[in-house]
Amino acid sequence: MTSAPAPATESAAPPVPGTTVGVVGLGTMGAGIAEVFARHGYAVVGVEQGEEPLARGRQHLEHSTGRAVQRGKITEAEAQEILGRITTTTSMADLAEASLVVEAVGESMDLKKRVFRELDGIVGPDAVLATNTSSLSVTDLSAATARPGRVVGMHFFNPAPVQDLVEVVRTVVTEGAVLERVRALVEGLGKSAVVCGDKAGFIANTLLFGYLNHAVSMYEARYASREDIDAAMRYGCGYPMGPLALLDLIGLDTAYEILETMYRQGRDRLHAPAPILKQMVTAGLLGRKTGRGFYTYEAPDSPVVVADDRTPSADQRPALRREIRLVGVVGTGTMASGIVEVFAKAGYDVLYTGRSQDKVDGVVATIARSFDKQIQRGRATEDQKAEVLGRVRGTTSLEDLADVDLVVEAIAEDLAIKSTLFRNLDEICKPGAILATTTSSLPIISMAAVTERPQDVIGMHFFNPATVMKLVEVVSTVSTDEEVTETVLAVCDRVGKTAVSCGDRAGFIVNALLFPYLNDAVKMLEAHYADADDIDTAMKLGCALPMGPFELLDVVGNDVSLAIQRELYLEFREPGFAPAPLLEHLVTAGYLGRKTGRGFRDHRRR
Repeated sequence: MTSAPAPATESAAPPVPGTTVGVVGLGTMGAGIAEVFARHGYAVVGVEQGEEPLARGRQHLEHSTGRAVQRGKITEAEAQEILGRITTTTSMADLAEASLVVEAVGESMDLKKRVFRELDGIVGPDAVLATNTSSLSVTDLSAATARPGRVVGMHFFNPAPVQDLVEVVRTVVTEGAVLERVRALVEGLGKSAVVCGDKAGFIANTLLFGYLNHAVSMYEARYASREDIDAAMRYGCGYPMGPLALLDLIGLDTAYEILETMYRQGRDRLHAPAPILKQMVTAGLLGRKTGRGFYTYEAPDSPVVVADDRTPSADQRPALRREIRLVGVVGTGTMASGIVEVFAKAGYDVLYTGRSQDKVDGVVATIARSFDKQIQRGRATEDQKAEVLGRVRGTTSLEDLADVDLVVEAIAEDLAIKSTLFRNLDEICKPGAILATTTSSLPIISMAAVTERPQDVIGMHFFNPATVMKLVEVVSTVSTDEEVTETVLAVCDRVGKTAVSCGDRAGFIVNALLFPYLNDAVKMLEAHYADADDIDTAMKLGCALPMGPFELLDVVGNDVSLAIQRELYLEFREPGFAPAPLLEHLVTAGYLGRKTGRGFRDHRRR
């Protein structure tokens, strides 16, 4: 909770261009913040502790504005005008006239407290003191001053001149007028302000680093390779970077410190840094800045990944260990129709089955409509449409699948129904045929166990829509034959998909990383820490995700999300994976998301 907003007063108005803003610390982050204010007409006083760091700070500013000129963002005259608004000094006393001071020194509580104590005796009584900390307690920092109600967090994201997000962090004693003043100031800078409470990690880092830490644990357990974990999240969720590559960019030492701070404050075991993180930091494997982290780079600070002893060689590319000519698909829904189209486009003959002739005919109609759209956009021709439809044949009899080499099941996500189907397929399909399921969360070994050929059963988790999404999770059980896994990986390559390999446990790679993150977002909302709009904005702008967690939950369906989260909790018995009560309540109320018109948001009014 925050204190009640103060009555509107003259001092509550945001600073206006021309007034003085102070920035303490002119490293990469501080220099960027100074540039942002100067770009918007503020007089900026930048403070560093000595002449050498002061010179580096000025260099940061000159390089940044120089890049903006080169890219045509500003003119040379504008760059000089921006730099002319920034005064640099080694004396904190020069901040006496500042109406706002932003601290951007090293992420050390003792150092920041010393800065705040000194500032407290220099600036005027109406000045606001802000910290750019990404994880330390703003409340603790405010307590070091005689004006705790006028202390806030202003967490800019790096690089500050480019990134649109600023997290405005309130403490339990922040004055309401000060909070509104800072929010208005941030929006006046052309940034998106999100308001949140004072908790380690705030919004973006709390949700991001829990997810990153989980990915490290997955890698540490050798559940999947670094390449497959990263590819899964890029192609399965549309993330700009995979989690391990992102950690290398952030710096493993920085990640470790943020997680440590989050864990010390919240005691959430999911924020306890994975042991391998500490080992890598101790060994100096900090990511891009040292040239080696989860990946190896051609030089320190280089983004170019080079091969190392963990890089798969070209000789390891999967090959067809079993002949695949005729592919069977069981099901006629959206996913099944997409899978039929994917295989047929790749040149495979496809035989699919449905419960009625109407449903069987519906698959051909769906594929024809899909091609019509592609033809309109110039991405396909009528001849290609005819060729693909000529490879497709439907039937209402499972018995017709007797000669398929690979059968892909894409029916209802119900273990009992799927298990019955696998018993039937086991009796019908020829020896050596591969039986695959598209389940996204059910245990594949349970389906394999009802057959007399568990070595031939595997998961092929396509993502929806199958014709568009590049990813397929190839999931092997403890019984799956290695030649079956290799064959399915090779088939995925032949149909133009990016296949990632993992073991048979709840959530596989993508859902095991995605849904705990979504669940954490629901818990954050449930705790009134921030509202859904601010949380979504923080994750889209702060982490460059294609959708915020609540947008995504309403698209996926809260019932689907709850079912997957329950599966994860039952499998791993991790208290942090327990479904958020708010999610359960929404499902009970029938607020399932877009499909019912109401979920975390009311879609009926849109």
